[in-house]
Amino acid sequence: MSPRIARPIPRRGLSRTEAALYIGISPSKFDELRKDGRVGPAKLIDGRKLWDIRALDDAFDALPEEINDSSEDWHAVV
Repeated sequence: MSPRIARPIPRRGLSRTEAALYIGISPSKFDELRKDGRVGPAKLIDGRKLWDIRALDDAFDALPEEINDSSEDWHAVV
């Protein structure tokens, strides 16, 4: 009989560090986004704070997009 391969279980709630990693920033930058309201409050489970992955997706989608500046030509560097 072959050994079972563990599969990652998708999670909806993420810790502060995991939430920051999920959206690609440091935990301290995540704290800044929380402080200025760009990331909403955590859900609480017996005092443990968890961020809803769906709310993180919404917060990320609401961030401004880069404006294409033609003066910044990355191809010229190569």
